[in-house]
Amino acid sequence: MHFGPKAAAEFAESLRINLLDTHGVSVILCPPFLALKSVFDVVNGSELKVGAQNMHWEEAGAFTGEITAAMIRETGAEYVILGHSERRHVFGESDEWINKKVHRSLKTGLIPILCVGEKIEEREADATEQVVARQLREGLKNLSEADLETVIIAYEPVWAIGTGLTASPEQAAAVHTFIRGALKTLFNAEAAESTWILYGGSVKPENTIGLLSNKDIDGALVGGASMKLDLFKGIIDKAGAIE
Repeated sequence: MHFGPKAAAEFAESLRINLLDTHGVSVILCPPFLALKSVFDVVNGSELKVGAQNMHWEEAGAFTGEITAAMIRETGAEYVILGHSERRHVFGESDEWINKKVHRSLKTGLIPILCVGEKIEEREADATEQVVARQLREGLKNLSEADLETVIIAYEPVWAIGTGLTASPEQAAAVHTFIRGALKTLFNAEAAESTWILYGGSVKPENTIGLLSNKDIDGALVGGASMKLDLFKGIIDKAGAIE
C-alpha cells in the first residue's frame, strides 16, 4: 500500500530510464490497483511488465471494494499476485478462495503468481513442508498440466517478510526443491521443471546472487527493496549477472 498513480508512474519512469538493459531478466511491477494504468502507460513498449497485487474470483457482482480480473486486464496488466501471506494471514483468505482466484485469473488471461509459505511457529514445529504442500495442493486444485504452464509459484517464508530476516540460501533452496518435487507429484516432471519458482522474503542486492544461483530458485518476489530505485535496480543487475 505504497505509491499512488503519480508516484508509481514517476518510479516506473525512473526505473525504465535507469534500466536500459535488463540482462535477460523478466521484471514485473505490481503497484496498487489505482496505479496500474499509469504504470502501464509508462512502461508500455519496454521490457517491463505490470501485475496487480490481488483480485476477486467472481467475474462481476456485488462485492463492494473488490476488483475483477477483467478490470485488471483492461489496464494493460498481465500478471496478478494471489495468496500473498498478508492476504492469507491479515485478511483471512482461505486456500479455497485462492484456488478460485487462480482459476479466474487463468480464464481471464492473467498469469497468476501463487504465493506459498510458512509462519515462524510452523517452521519451528518442523511443519514447513506440510504447510507448503497443502497450499500448493489446494491452490492448484483442478488445474491441468497445460494450466500449470502459465502459473508462477512464489515461496515466501512469512517470518522473513519485512523483518530483515532472510532464509539462508540453503534454507530457501531446500524448500524450492521440495516445491519442485511436489509439482512433479501433482502434475508431472516436465511441468514441474518448466515452472518458475520465485523466492520472496527480504531480498536485497547483497543476497540476490546467493539465493538465485540455486537451480531451483528462478527469481525473486521483491518487497520493500522494490520501492527504492538503487536497491531494485541492484537486484535486477545481480540477477542478470548469474549465468
